[in-house]
Parts: sequence; structure tokens; C-alpha cells
Amino acid sequence: MTLATAPEGAAMTPGPAAKLGRVLAGLVRRPLSLFGLVAILLVVVAAIFAPWLAPFPPDEQFFDGLTLEGAPLPPNATYLLGTDLLGRDLLSRLLYGARTSLVIGIVANGIAVLIGALVGVTAGFFRGFVGGVLMRFTDLMMAFPALLLAIVLAAIFRPSLWIVALVIAMVNWTQIARITFTETRSLAEREFIEAEWSIGAGRARILFRHILPHLVPTMLVFGTLGVATTVLLEATLSFLGIGVQPPTPSWGNIIYESQTYFTSAPWLVFIPGACIVILALGFNLVGDALRDILDPTQKGRF
Repeated sequence: MTLATAPEGAAMTPGPAAKLGRVLAGLVRRPLSLFGLVAILLVVVAAIFAPWLAPFPPDEQFFDGLTLEGAPLPPNATYLLGTDLLGRDLLSRLLYGARTSLVIGIVANGIAVLIGALVGVTAGFFRGFVGGVLMRFTDLMMAFPALLLAIVLAAIFRPSLWIVALVIAMVNWTQIARITFTETRSLAEREFIEAEWSIGAGRARILFRHILPHLVPTMLVFGTLGVATTVLLEATLSFLGIGVQPPTPSWGNIIYESQTYFTSAPWLVFIPGACIVILALGFNLVGDALRDILDPTQKGRF
């Protein structure tokens, strides 16, 4: 029996594992994206292993955690990053705060991407009255300043970790909706889509086999970049006192609680601020590299 072979020079379509390996190889070979990956990995490890890495419970107040005048202690051998205004160990609160900031960043941005993609794809694929209404609603939401709208929503509902995540998602979905709408309309006018229509392919087949797979790289890139924005917005809301409420630690409310000690105990502000910057920078660097890797016009650069 003769085995059929592919024609010489024919390209084989890489599987999901090969594509993932290609993306990871591209991220590792770029110094900036590698730095971003390391920064994200460190925060993820800190969040997962916080109960084992934290030297003290995050909410425990120590009598020896304050000076005789009642001021926070600077970094020392017992409290490696010092203590806060209530005598709690700052390192322990930062480790547990990484959980809060990371969970809100990923969950809120994931919800925002799903909402935005659903609105954008529906409007771009079906068009007509439905598409017009959805995009006018998107334009209306984009007209409101995101921070102001988030403050209003957070003030209406009782702030908690999941409410804050939902509030952030409700103000961050508009950009991905506009992008997926534009790309869906562009894809719907391509020749291969018209060919599918001509052979009698149904809407479901065209949408799920030809439209959505082409949108996955865009959603992945903006999903990664959006985590940085979400983390910063959560920190802003917590700093304003309408985000995650104490005693649950987050990097934003640690700064909020410590702002009165900015001059006398600057480590209480600078250290959690540096954590926020590093995490946001990490996601931005990885997202920017993913955009270059997944963009077909950049093919062959690595």
C-alpha cells in the first residue's frame, strides 16, 4: 500500500502547541518582554504563596510595631519593609495585597474583553439596526470619562473586591468593542468570506470558523494590555477610598491609609507604589511584544 505524501514545499498548518511555543519563544527573545514576564511571574508567585511567604498575618497589629510616639517603624530586621500606621507588617500586607490587585486586574479585564468582544462582533457581523444601536451605545459610554464613571458606580454600590472588579469592567469594555467592530466589518468584506456565502455557508459557520479565530490575537493583546490599565484604575479607586475596603489589603488602599505619613514614613507610599508600577509595566511590555508577534505584518522578525 502506498502512503500519500504532501506535495514538496507544502506548508503544514501549525497546531496550538506550536503556536504557543512560537509566541513564548518570541517573548523570551525580547529583553523587555522577558523583563515583563519575570515581573508578572514574581507577582503571581507572591500572590499564590502569600500565606507561606508572609512573615506575619496581614491584619495582626503588633505592640512593638510602632514607636513610643505611635509612629510606624522603618524597615528593620524584624519587619523587613517596616510597619504601617497600625503596627502591621508592611511586607505581609503587600504579599496579600498582590492577590487583591491581581485578581481584580485579571477578572475585571476578562469581563471587559468578553463584553466588548460580544458587542463589537455582534454589531460588526449583523450590522443593520442592531449594529447601529450597539455602536451608538458604545459611543455614549465612551463619551463619559472612565475614571469619573467608575467613581460614580463605585459610590452607588457597596465597595467590595467583586463589586470593584465589575465596576472597572463596566467602564473598560468600550475600546475593545470598537476595535472588534472594525475588524469584524473588515473581515466580513474579505473574499474568503464572500466565497463562504456563495457556497451556502450559514452565519454560525462563518462567525465561529472564520471571524472569531481571526479576532483571538487582537483580544489576547488588548486583554494583556488592559490588565495594566485595570490594576492602575483599581489602585486609583482604592486610593480615593471607594475601592477595596480595609482590612482587605490592596496596594491602592495601603497607599490610601498611609498618605498622611508621606513625609515621615515615605516607605509606606513608595514601596506599594513601586509594586503597582512594576506590575503595570510588566503587562504593558508583554502586551506590546504580543502585538508585534501576533501581527502578521511582523512575521519572520524572530
